[in-house]
Amino acid sequence: MNTLDKDYVSGILEHSDPPCLSLYQPTHRRHPENQQDPIRFGNLVKALEESLLQQLSRGDVRPLLEPFLALADDRDFWNHTFDGLAVLAAKGFFRVYKLQRPVPKLAVVADSFHTKPLMRILQSADRYQVLGLNRREFRLFEGNRDALDEIEPAKGIPRTMPQALGDEATETHHTFTSYGGVGGRSSPVRRGRDGRQAAIDIDAERFFRAVDRGISEQHSRPSGLPLILAALPDHQYMFHELSHNPFLVEESIDTHPDAMSSIDELRRRAWQVMEPHYLVRLAAWVEEFGNARVHGLGDDDLPQVAKATVAGRVATLLIEADREIPGRVDTVTGDIETADLADPEVDDVLDDLGTLALKMGGHVVIVPRERMPTETGIAAIYRY
Repeated sequence: MNTLDKDYVSGILEHSDPPCLSLYQPTHRRHPENQQDPIRFGNLVKALEESLLQQLSRGDVRPLLEPFLALADDRDFWNHTFDGLAVLAAKGFFRVYKLQRPVPKLAVVADSFHTKPLMRILQSADRYQVLGLNRREFRLFEGNRDALDEIEPAKGIPRTMPQALGDEATETHHTFTSYGGVGGRSSPVRRGRDGRQAAIDIDAERFFRAVDRGISEQHSRPSGLPLILAALPDHQYMFHELSHNPFLVEESIDTHPDAMSSIDELRRRAWQVMEPHYLVRLAAWVEEFGNARVHGLGDDDLPQVAKATVAGRVATLLIEADREIPGRVDTVTGDIETADLADPEVDDVLDDLGTLALKMGGHVVIVPRERMPTETGIAAIYRY
């Protein structure tokens, strides 16, 4: 499965030759609700085909749709979906993203990908990752307040101690015996638990360092997500002592995921750790906006924020979750043209401004309605 954080941050979704195909649909995790998902997917693919045939010959359309058709027939895929699905494709390009939040169904062919639903998910402030760790192996999870799923670690990160250490494991190079006996007769005598335990600790520390380095470089830094450790207390102490991951939160879950009754139990435990951090982060942004507005560097007036966004003045943009303002934003002047969101060519102004702010190097945060400091659906903190 493709990695949304890396693709979005690297800009890979912005550099494909048209036509660009974007398909979104809500999906279901369990039977029997998920039985209709492949059928709905097929209907959306048919809509893409009809749109493409208005521009291209059937022979040119077929290669673009072949990956979609293969996915439609992948029974294992449809038996393991999440809450939403995004599929983006162009010539020589095909990306599939399982999403932990539902998305409105959409099938559109355009000169660029429709990525606003992905932006909303990526910029939500309640996302986090969980590292389940013991001396033998690790597991990685990603979620939010409502959902948590195990994800595949990036290639190159050793999943187990043997993968990390290979033949260099300390125990394989040391003999835990000494020789001695009565009357000069030699006999093997075990050095005892202390020596063996020391070797085990050395191997565990080396494995933990490899995991910390891989997770930090391949997951935490690209995503910017807080990382919660789920491990036994002894393992927690060792990992926190050696970790250089700036995204590792101080509080941990004192049980390994394998010892829990379900992944939902892990989600509940993780959110208990995460929620205070989440509320502190939101409160800090709200306070920063209030201070900025007092000094003329904060605004919630939508037309003014739009003009400031296209001018590159926005440092941080708070957008109300689930709020939609139909219309178009002129990317040169910042003028807003109101329209009907039912029109397939009409976008959401808030999503457009979020995308523009990111392209201008700004920071975007999706905030639940009850935590927004304004009533307009938007709050901007200006650079100048």
